[in-house]
This record gives sequence, structure tokens and C-alpha cells, in this order.
Amino acid sequence: MKKIIFTLGLIAVSIGVFAQDGGSPMNKAVNRATHSRDFLMIQLSYDGWAGAKDSVKTGLNRGFNVALMYDFPFKKSPLSVAAGLGISTSGVYLKDHTMDISGRSNPKEVTFPSNTTDKKFKVATTYLEIPIELRYRSVPDNANKGFKAALGVKVGALVDAHTKAKFTAPNGNKNIEKEANRGFFNPWRFSATGRVGFGNFALFGAYALNPMLKNDGNNNLDIRPYQIGICLSGL
Repeated sequence: MKKIIFTLGLIAVSIGVFAQDGGSPMNKAVNRATHSRDFLMIQLSYDGWAGAKDSVKTGLNRGFNVALMYDFPFKKSPLSVAAGLGISTSGVYLKDHTMDISGRSNPKEVTFPSNTTDKKFKVATTYLEIPIELRYRSVPDNANKGFKAALGVKVGALVDAHTKAKFTAPNGNKNIEKEANRGFFNPWRFSATGRVGFGNFALFGAYALNPMLKNDGNNNLDIRPYQIGICLSGL
């Protein structure tokens, strides 16, 4: 028993000595474990469409974003630059209208037919994104503490676009109809982003700098999706 206690004591002393060494692997591992640089970003948002027709009303729209980002701090400065990879999803619910992306009624452009029979009608998009941020932190070594803010851009590649309608058939059955078609959507999205908060929580916003739909000369729509919500960050 005494030998075991003596051995554990030596191990504890050794750990303490190595942890005090600024360049030791032990100290670097401890710093990585305790000093956050906002590696993981999780965002919940309210989504909207700027530039949509006045007749097209939307409901309680929502989005979800997640990204892994690597932080490059400037020496002896509260500023840093971060870049990473993420995914962004959005669901916009239309009221008394549908969005025809099938091309059957009009093969040249997207239309928004009036509809009062569908219980719910959702337009869903998913983008694979590369976010880039210029960050400020009042506590540069630990993003879990203090005030922080960020401005940036996101470049997104469209991976999915579909509509989903829920309606009740004449026989009383509840049905779901889904239509997937990326043909009318711009394959790329460029967004400006901003974030301000304290510790692990922040408010964020994102606004698309280019239209969601392609402009083929006949389509006069200029819908610019935006998001406003809360951000949880850490690691």
C-alpha cells in the first residue's frame, strides 16, 4: 500500500512540474481543454425572405446551422480570423400560397399559386457552407468568457431544395406531398454575417447577397433569404 501511495505521489508531482512548463505537451493539452476558441458553432434562427411578393405571406419560419471553425489569433491582439465548414438548413412556411418548383405549370420560372386547402406548405433548403469570420474577443485566450463580436461572410453550395405540402384529401385522409427540384435555385449563395454576445451565447444575423432563385430574364423575383437568431459556441 505504501509503495502504491508513494508511486501516485510521484506521478502527481510529475504532472504538476510538467503542467508548469509553458512548452510541455501536458500544458498545451490543458490549455486546449480549458481555453475555448469557438471551434463549434450551433445556431437556431427565425428565417425570412426579403424581396418576396407582398401577396406571399410566411409563418413561423425556422432554421438550423452548425459549423466547425478553426481560429487563427493575431499575436497579442483581441482580434482573430476563423474559417471552417458547416451546413445550413431553412424551412419557410407559406400562408394561403404554394411555391411551384416542378416546372409543370411554368417551365421558365417559379410561381406562387394561391392555395387555401393545404394545412401547411414548407419550402426547405440545405446548403453546405464555408464560413469566414473576423473576430473580436475581450478575453482573447478564452471565448467562454467576456464580450465578443464577429463579422464575416459565408459561401454556400446548394445540396437540397424541396417543398412539402400537408393537406386533407376529400376522403378525409391526411396526405403529404413532396416536390424536390434544384433547377430554379441558384447553386451558390453568398451571405454577410454578424454576431455579438457574451461568453458562450450570442445573437447572430445573416443576409444573402445574391438572389435565392435564378434570374432567367422572365423571373422578376429577387428573394434574399435572411436569418436572425441565437448562437451557442464553444470548444
